[in-house]
Amino acid sequence: MNVKIEESWGRQLSSEFEKEYFTELAAFVRQEYASGTCYPPGGRIFNAFAQTPFEQVKVVILGQDPYHEPGQAMGLSFSVPDGVLLPPSLKNIYAEIQDELGVAAPASGDLTRWARQGVLLLNATLTVRRGQAGSHQRRGWEVFTDAAIRALATQREHIVFMLWGSYAGQKAAFIDPQRHLVLRSAHPSPLSAYRGFFGNHHFQLCNDYLTRWGEAPINW
Repeated sequence: MNVKIEESWGRQLSSEFEKEYFTELAAFVRQEYASGTCYPPGGRIFNAFAQTPFEQVKVVILGQDPYHEPGQAMGLSFSVPDGVLLPPSLKNIYAEIQDELGVAAPASGDLTRWARQGVLLLNATLTVRRGQAGSHQRRGWEVFTDAAIRALATQREHIVFMLWGSYAGQKAAFIDPQRHLVLRSAHPSPLSAYRGFFGNHHFQLCNDYLTRWGEAPINW
């Protein structure tokens, strides 16, 4: 796939690269990128890992699929490059932060600033075909990203897992709430934000927890 995963994550996930499912996944992704337009750009498929090394992860925000329209996907869940119109879910995330913390919503949807503070912005599926949401689901990416979440859950302590929506919420099954803070709510999409995302106080709860364990809070 012409990409190299960040070194600390490579050590954690090296055994996954040797498994049959990943060999098949890699062949599928290469074919997809060779035969049509896919997102994110090849060099950014593992961007979430590149921006937030394993030992620096303090928070995990799990998305499901990369954005599938031109210019949006950048390998970080919910994030779009500077200058790109804010997607509805990200608008709602910013609105919740503003309501909780009094932080004015920025014009930019580039969340790299979060990633560099220790927020792993991970999509369950790391690639997608242009204009076809979910087109690379159930090809093996979910097995790979589950392995990343399990590594954090078992080898680290005091990480905040923000699980929004029913799909992300399933990951709570293998995260020990005695070792980590697991925050679950509705998804921030316009279809569900008013059913429990707004008013979830996740960003304040996250920072309170990090501070309690001697970590710097996230500058949201």
